Amino acid sequence: MNSRRALPSLTVGAIGVVFGDIGTSPLYALREIFNGHHPIPVTPGNILGILSLVL
Repeated sequence: MNSRRALPSLTVGAIGVVFGDIGTSPLYALREIFNGHHPIPVTPGNILGILSLVL
């Protein structure tokens, strides 16, 4: 009986985790590309090239 009441909360939590991860992963990737151990210069060409890879 308790599992039926917990299901909506668990579903919303799982959806939030998945979409939260999808939304922030590109931001972390961009940060590492331009500020990581081997950063590339921030130029218009590099920005467009990286964005085309991410998207």
